[in-house]
Amino acid sequence: MMKKGTLYTLLISAMLLVGICMGASNSMDTSPGGKNIVDTAIAAGNFKTLVTALQTAGLADTLKGEGPFTVFAPTDAAFAKMPKDQLNALMANKTQMTAILTNHVVPGEIMSSDLKNGMTVKTVQGENLIISLANGGVMVNDAKVVQADIVSTNGVIHVIDTVLIPKVLIKTSNLNFSKSNVNRIKTNSTKM
Repeated sequence: MMKKGTLYTLLISAMLLVGICMGASNSMDTSPGGKNIVDTAIAAGNFKTLVTALQTAGLADTLKGEGPFTVFAPTDAAFAKMPKDQLNALMANKTQMTAILTNHVVPGEIMSSDLKNGMTVKTVQGENLIISLANGGVMVNDAKVVQADIVSTNGVIHVIDTVLIPKVLIKTSNLNFSKSNVNRIKTNSTKM
């Protein structure tokens, strides 16, 4: 039988150990290297066009901010599906590029486990994105999520294979965001 003093000593030691572990876990950063969304995208290496666009539009500092944000991040390959002249014109037009980029950002942190079929999420740009779950995959409008839940210090990135063009830009832009051109971008995304 254990002595009362030994039992108290073990109990106090266990409580101290739990307290130390909890304190350490609260101060630990579980994101990759403690990076924000922009720095995580830079470190990944396949978001060069996105990062350049964010810097050009003046949005990089915003996405380095407190958040949390959910970013549906198109890869360089997604941007490459756009006609080169169209992409160049967008990069030169801060207003239109801002509309496109903010159409990929949702306030708050939405993990893949939070997604439901038919769910809509409102972007910073103001449009709703429709989430579809089918065949074990996730679609955001017409973009396929190719990697989910890349956690950063201020939110989460879900990698997508297609640039999400806001409807308002398709209707009002002087660029050729015609239905056939947008469908061509979508068709190219299925060939990846």
